[in-house]
Amino acid sequence: MPFNQFGHNATANIGTYNDIAGNQHNTSVSKPREQINDEPVPFNFKNAVRGDQHNTNSTSSDVITASVKKIVDAELQQISSDWTSGEKIQWNRATADWVSNFTKKCTTTLEHVDDASTSPPSPASLFIKRSRARAAKGLWKDALQDANETVKVDPSYPWGYEAKHAALHGAKRYDEAIDASESMFHVTEQSHDLATRQQSENYVFLSDSIAAIDSAVTGVLKSCPLVLINVTTGCLCDGPERIRIFKAHSTFKELVSSMTRELDNGRIQQVVSRFFGYTMFSHVWQGNEPSFQDVNAAKTVWSLPDTPLSQKLRNFCKETGRLGYHWAWSDTCCIDKASSSILNQSLTSMYKWYADSAATLVFLAGVAHPAKPGDLGRSLWMTRAWTLQELLAPKTIFFYDSKWKRYLGNTGSNHKESLDIMREVANAINIPRGTISTFFPDDLGVREKLRLASTRKATVEEDVAYSLIGIFKSDIRPNYGEGTAALGHLLEEIVARSSEVTVLAWTGKSSSYNSCLPASISVYSKTPYNPSTLQGIEMETCITELRGKLPQQEALRIYNKINSLPPARFATRRLHLPCIAFSVRKLSIQELGKDNEKLYRAKVSGLGNVEFTTADNLPLRVPQRLIFAHPWIPYIRGPSSGVPCGGDSEADTDFGSDSDGDSGSDAVPVPQVDDCTRALQTIARLGQPFSALLLIQQPNGEYGRVATENEIVVPGLGTDITSKDIRAEVLETL
Repeated sequence: MPFNQFGHNATANIGTYNDIAGNQHNTSVSKPREQINDEPVPFNFKNAVRGDQHNTNSTSSDVITASVKKIVDAELQQISSDWTSGEKIQWNRATADWVSNFTKKCTTTLEHVDDASTSPPSPASLFIKRSRARAAKGLWKDALQDANETVKVDPSYPWGYEAKHAALHGAKRYDEAIDASESMFHVTEQSHDLATRQQSENYVFLSDSIAAIDSAVTGVLKSCPLVLINVTTGCLCDGPERIRIFKAHSTFKELVSSMTRELDNGRIQQVVSRFFGYTMFSHVWQGNEPSFQDVNAAKTVWSLPDTPLSQKLRNFCKETGRLGYHWAWSDTCCIDKASSSILNQSLTSMYKWYADSAATLVFLAGVAHPAKPGDLGRSLWMTRAWTLQELLAPKTIFFYDSKWKRYLGNTGSNHKESLDIMREVANAINIPRGTISTFFPDDLGVREKLRLASTRKATVEEDVAYSLIGIFKSDIRPNYGEGTAALGHLLEEIVARSSEVTVLAWTGKSSSYNSCLPASISVYSKTPYNPSTLQGIEMETCITELRGKLPQQEALRIYNKINSLPPARFATRRLHLPCIAFSVRKLSIQELGKDNEKLYRAKVSGLGNVEFTTADNLPLRVPQRLIFAHPWIPYIRGPSSGVPCGGDSEADTDFGSDSDGDSGSDAVPVPQVDDCTRALQTIARLGQPFSALLLIQQPNGEYGRVATENEIVVPGLGTDITSKDIRAEVLETL
């Protein structure tokens, strides 16, 4: 091989070497051989030997020559590392003279360096610069070698440890990188040079980095389940164990090592959240699923007896690992159900765990492979109580058929983003597709949530209510053994927190918890009677009629009665129900039906004759114990604004006109409603047909609800209303 080819490589490397040394008169990297011997010696090459001078306290030419030769030899060895033996022999012969001459020139130049300089450069600067240059190219081994040489030349030089840290970090040797960083901090703090000590202010202490990471870990774990499966080992791990595993993991060490220059809280949060990200399992229980005690006894899920249910759990863990996550949660084995406190905490936190999960994996055991469109909507999974929140809460969800293959072959990053799958689910439960995809508890009203839950079944009676804790943001405490009272507690809290009385719109059997509440959530599958909204011309017509029949003071008196009613509330299982009460003056049985059903006719004050059916035996001789209650006070009150009063001279203005007479204003005019008109609007709504509750007075004066199989829709008062017809009361019901 011609020498000039080797010469080109050699000078190219030395040219880079000059750059590292800081030579501002760097020469061409491709000079022919005859020009190499004329190469000017880089003046800043003196930095390369200052370390040897420092260590020997000598400026002898022997020390300088040895130092220069060591660097040149190392450089040439790097250049020729990939050559054959023949090429190396040719290289050695061709360059021996050049190396000798170049070394002599460097030695001569360095012997005449001005030793009187008061602030000489660091003796290790050449190694530092070359280490950084090599690190920039990803040559971590070579960069580390130079960094080690720097530390060897001058152990008190902190930047040698910094370069060592950078090289070790790049080589993913994070433990050693952290040690090098600690050494840098120690040397910097011990330095006698003020400027060097001040440089430490530009770095982040390891203790600060670790504290920031610990804080992020604490925050993330607050949103995580109490126990998770480590899908690598198959072991159950609580919070402290997960922290221990994290701190032994390369992820933690890399994060600590990367925070020497700047404390990046955003990246810390991102890395910590990713490491502790977990998947949630959603499925239908199929029998004796592996329990918390079973997995602990076997040590890992991988050591469980080889049964179909154990394999289901293992497949879930495998799929979690395939998705790139370390942790998985299953309701079968991640809750110690022997501890009531842990069980209660898990049940009340479960919705949030699903909502905060990295992904929820749904296993459809009854959906054969390959799945067909519609299989999900018809699956058993869609009928279970707990799976409602497992569908709505997660941001990311994947459905799998019985062979653990993606539903319909959809390999997208999130099945909630699949139009076909979400359309199928939305059609199955009759809510908008977008509501499922981005559900929040406040997205649906109380009645709509109850409708969604009404068709779902639970093996354990109490789970009908407990599975709705998250969807209703409820604070009820689970207490297995309370039976139907669980649903009573949930409905009571809904009324107490929101004064929502639509939970009273049902037909069927009464609950033993309170007679105004249903015994079963299934009653909410029926759509209750909903009166049409009275507005526009229809409202104006009613107001006109009422104005001719009711004096203004009487209208205001009725309005004030209704407006002064307090919200509905519960106390010791007793419902304090604000309502308009209508007394029964006469009661008779019209006919007998099947299953002891009786058709009654009642003559009701203000409402006239009302017929209804019930299996209860009602007191025909004492009909005064019965009342029909109109509990829909929010509907009666209506919105705060309405149409103007047409016959009142003080409010005799056109609809939408500006009350100040400023026709030039750009503001949208707001209808002005006087008290009289607002009162008449309320009375007009009171006159509409409504679904009444039939109540019967008990011996101690409280009331109980009479259960009926059908709603009792009464005609309302119309416009023939007097104040004596209006009994605005709060009735205490048992």
